[in-house]
Amino acid sequence: MHQRDRYAKVSESPTRPAAERPRQEFDVADLYRGPVTGGEPVERAAEQQPLDEKLRQAYFWIVNHAIISPFYDIEYNEAPPMRFTFGDRKVAITLPTDQSYSSYALAPLLNLAVRRRCLLVGGPGRGKTAIAILMGVLAGYDLHQIRRAIQHGQPQMTIADLLGNPLPATLVNAQSMDEIKIAWRRWLSMRVKIIDEYNRIPTRTQSALLTTMADNYAELYDQVYECPPAAWYLTANDDAGGGTYQVIEALRDRIDIVVKALHFNTRFLNELLLRIEDGIQPEQVVPARIIFSPEELDRLEREILAVEFPAPLRRRLEFFASHFEFFEPAANQFEYMTKDTVKLSGLEFSALSGEETGKSAQVELGSQSLNGFSVRALMTCIHFIKAMAYFRGDRAVSFEDMRQIIPFVMHDKLTQNPDAPAFEQDGQATLRVDRISWIRGLFDSSCQEFDRLGLDRDDPVAELETELERGLEGLPEAEVRKRLARIEGVLRDWAGGRKLHGHMYDDILKLKYLHQRYSNYLGWLKWQT
Repeated sequence: MHQRDRYAKVSESPTRPAAERPRQEFDVADLYRGPVTGGEPVERAAEQQPLDEKLRQAYFWIVNHAIISPFYDIEYNEAPPMRFTFGDRKVAITLPTDQSYSSYALAPLLNLAVRRRCLLVGGPGRGKTAIAILMGVLAGYDLHQIRRAIQHGQPQMTIADLLGNPLPATLVNAQSMDEIKIAWRRWLSMRVKIIDEYNRIPTRTQSALLTTMADNYAELYDQVYECPPAAWYLTANDDAGGGTYQVIEALRDRIDIVVKALHFNTRFLNELLLRIEDGIQPEQVVPARIIFSPEELDRLEREILAVEFPAPLRRRLEFFASHFEFFEPAANQFEYMTKDTVKLSGLEFSALSGEETGKSAQVELGSQSLNGFSVRALMTCIHFIKAMAYFRGDRAVSFEDMRQIIPFVMHDKLTQNPDAPAFEQDGQATLRVDRISWIRGLFDSSCQEFDRLGLDRDDPVAELETELERGLEGLPEAEVRKRLARIEGVLRDWAGGRKLHGHMYDDILKLKYLHQRYSNYLGWLKWQT
């Protein structure tokens, strides 16, 4: 087979035979489509193909033909995997028993599907820009458009370089700011936006980029340009986000998922040789069957959001996130006992972290971070977890979807406390640099604690929450008093313990909230009588 023919090959459907079929939106246009004619069966078959299947075909084309990334670090297992260990350190590798994936190809693809913001980090020449360009091709743009639209970070980049220029004639003749016309940069109108080496952009220009990324509009001379929903791809050579200029914190916070470009595996050198000899660049030979139209991208996102997130799994995500914001020495008033209180004060954590709380800093998960989960971080987790389930053809999120995706989303959002005693234990020092393993380990430990506490079977806060969700209308006074007594009883039981943990902190605040709702309702009932 000729090399170019090999690149035109797309994996046969179904790419995941065991997959459930995600719910598809009803399209009224389907009612008006005529019968298939003899000359277009292949095209019609591709058109009618479920989008999750098309997404998987795009993934397998990328890993088989475009990006040489033989790192299957997102592992799924339907049976216990085989495990081998090497060397004195007993370094382990496992052979997954279910379809598994390379994060470097999968994460950018999921980012295209949910239209968020992906940071690709790694040394020069590892294909970061190449995969971002591939995402642009998959979104339906031609190579010429994409290459012209890439914003290359450099120390002299101005806001005008990034966003556009005022038209000279209107600038000279304008009597007010409203009369100035702006020639906006074309990349602002694209559904895939690529910022190469974003950490080389000057700080002032980063602020303009922040507005565009965060709020989806650009502003210049009081003129506003509304951008369409887009998938963003930023690249950086430095994992820490450093570069010519320090990246402003707000801009880093807007990045939703981080993926590393790993090294080139030398056993694939022959693949490079064939590409050189045949003059093939993968982005030039992307099969039309795996390119998404704007309508398909819109539908893809809607179908992903329709994936179910079961309540028991949501509860585990809540429990995991609850470990990190609580910081007992931060305040005297209960509500302010958070890491954010310390950060806003400007005081170093080390100045307070020595205060005795009765808890072991070696096992307390919250002691390993300097911050907690933001609302944005939790929303991003939900988006990508649903996208992961959808990609696998499932109608509902699974436990493993959460476990595999959370480390990539929280990679830059959960700030590590490198001085935490947990990292001093045997074999734990590497977690200071291997953030994926660190966060996955935190999640596993959180789930073990969740199981130890039996919260799947006995969760009084969840029961009280469910009662309130049924509504207060028509609730008699006796029932309100009964529920208030139950809330007070739970708090009384917990007050008998010696230690206050992060997950208890959020639960206690929730109980106080429920108590207030019932107390206010009780006051209203009394006023009525």
